[in-house]
Amino acid sequence: MPHPDVHVARDGATAGTAEGSVRTITINAADRLNSLDDAMLRALAEAVAEEPGSDRVIVLRGAGRGFCAGADLGRVEDLADASAAATIDAANDLVGALTRSPLPVVAVVHGPCAGVGVSIALAADIVIASTDAFFQLAFTKVGLMPDGGASALVAASVGRARAVRMALLAERLGAQEAAASGLIARAVAPSDLAAEADAIIAALAAGAGDALARTKAAVNAATLGGLDDAFGRERAGQLVLLGAADFAEGVRAFGDRRPPRFTDPVGGRQP
Repeated sequence: MPHPDVHVARDGATAGTAEGSVRTITINAADRLNSLDDAMLRALAEAVAEEPGSDRVIVLRGAGRGFCAGADLGRVEDLADASAAATIDAANDLVGALTRSPLPVVAVVHGPCAGVGVSIALAADIVIASTDAFFQLAFTKVGLMPDGGASALVAASVGRARAVRMALLAERLGAQEAAASGLIARAVAPSDLAAEADAIIAALAAGAGDALARTKAAVNAATLGGLDDAFGRERAGQLVLLGAADFAEGVRAFGDRRPPRFTDPVGGRQP
């Protein structure tokens, strides 16, 4: 179903191609840095999964000051109840839709890209970011673990060592370092972002659609064969962590703007 915070437009003019060839999906909740709830995730997944029709490229953007700040922490305590699994499943469905789409997907990132926003961006085929962007798996700061397939997507891009650092230490990776490490395709000055993105979008829109679709599928099969398993592991672990004392403390500390005092034992409750 349509969602007021998910905007879908079709326009070929920007890429200099036929009308309707570019499907631009914008996360349009700028007042909260495009943080996501389950309804928005479902709407995004539906927008991505639409039949290609005359579309040749999907473009993902975020409105306002950033791409996506992750889950909506204004309602994160709600995730400790029965809705948690539905929210995680909605995020997994979106990431799966992005990787399975026969259309090439370009993520145009500026400002914060955090939490499940990282998974969404990295599920795109090409990520171009302005140098004011950063990428952060901030989950452990509130007693959670990465989800949305991040454990597979990040490792597939940058390797185990950097993926572990980002995930365990919640390191913030600036766009230039992200490009240098292979996490994203390119980092450009904010003033150049629109032009650089348009050039990439135009090249893809003018490309041989079936060849691009088969190439994407082959690369993803070779590098993301474990994505579905990652969804399952992350879901099981996250549901345990969402019910733990450390998560409750992480949420309180986040609201109080203080360091958390985690106390749960290693290995805690098993899924």
